[in-house]
Amino acid sequence: MRLPTIDNQPGGYDINEREAIKMIRSAIDSEVNYIDTAYVYHQGNSELVVGKALQDGYRERVKIATKSPVWLINKPSDFDRLLDEQRKKISTSSIDFYLLHALNQKSWKNIVLKHNILSRAQSAIKDGRIHFLGFSFHDNYECFEEIVNAFDWDFCQIQYNYMDIHNQAGTKGLKLAARKGIGVVVMEPLMGGLLANPPEVVKNVLDKLPIRFSPAELALKWIWSHPEVSLVLSGMSTVNQVEENLNSARKYGINSLDYLEKAAISSIRKKYRSRIAVPCTNCKYCMPCPHGVDIPGNFEYFNHAFLYDDIQGARFRYSFSLSESQRSDRCAACKECEENCPQKIAISTWMPKVNAMMDVKV
Repeated sequence: MRLPTIDNQPGGYDINEREAIKMIRSAIDSEVNYIDTAYVYHQGNSELVVGKALQDGYRERVKIATKSPVWLINKPSDFDRLLDEQRKKISTSSIDFYLLHALNQKSWKNIVLKHNILSRAQSAIKDGRIHFLGFSFHDNYECFEEIVNAFDWDFCQIQYNYMDIHNQAGTKGLKLAARKGIGVVVMEPLMGGLLANPPEVVKNVLDKLPIRFSPAELALKWIWSHPEVSLVLSGMSTVNQVEENLNSARKYGINSLDYLEKAAISSIRKKYRSRIAVPCTNCKYCMPCPHGVDIPGNFEYFNHAFLYDDIQGARFRYSFSLSESQRSDRCAACKECEENCPQKIAISTWMPKVNAMMDVKV
């Protein structure tokens, strides 16, 4: 999803095919054997370029993972139509690892279960169009647990990094999947690159370690050290980034993080969290809101902007994860929530500020 583009726009339409193919093949020549793409990446062009990169004998050297855009499924047969379109784009008869893309409570119940997609996927496994079935995920742990326990999945893909241990599936989800024997693919180990370019207070912690690490290297080492992690995905846009990530994968493995590095990670978390605007602990004592506002969710995305100097990313998460009925502009300032907040947060005062920053029309 982060292939080089001609105009240097992340995820843009115009992929620099020459550089992208060079980068992908360089990775495979250096023993990378899993290539992850999706129907929507680079506005539909990622699968096409991956297919071109895997010509000339490269297809036989890798496992391909791509994802079904479940939000485009309006009837059961759409699953097969999209899968067949993807196989054609990638120029392959079969997809090794096929995922239901970005599942959440809404898409799970209203699309996957409603249209009996799991049965369709099992038929595709039986006839060889796909080999292993999994899902990628963006919702809370309770939803993850429900989905994991509902089917005999081969693997799952979760967002996980040293700042997301309690967000989405989190560490609890990682351990649950591992206990059930489900392969765990980690995405966003660098939080979309944010952890690779931290603020000065974080860099100061790294500078005190006996061995110098780049911010990205320490973040990847933290992921690699988890025995429950089967595979790590990291978006790369240059051959140099490929080589840096390969070096990390070669050097680090299970339980490779020493006590000084663990302490550094703990300190980094504290440095980041000291930057939050609203001291919400997600205890949910304020919930349910009588007007439907997801109060902790609004504060989570608002705080993201301050933690990582990332307003655009915060807006994307806000618009992707919260329905219109859950957003800050629905706050009626009734202050019922404030009576129950252990942190004594002036929620009715903060919600207009959240709305001003997160206005998705901006």
